[in-house]
Amino acid sequence: MAGITYFVQECPTCGRRVQVRVIYFGKRIACRHCGAQFAACDPQSPEYPPLDSALALLTRADQLLEASASRVALPSSGF
Repeated sequence: MAGITYFVQECPTCGRRVQVRVIYFGKRIACRHCGAQFAACDPQSPEYPPLDSALALLTRADQLLEASASRVALPSSGF
């Protein structure tokens, strides 16, 4: 009998580490701790975090904040 291969993914809702079977890549799974549902995805892949996760939303918010901060010009003092 072949061994089962697992990977560890962080739950995008509660942040706990979830051990996931590799056969579940790309499928929706539920965190055993908080019950949140999310897509099983290798954290080393370019698709991580999944677009429907709270982590993806926070990452996008950080990107937008950085972009807007670089566009904001400090007012020069006219004195």
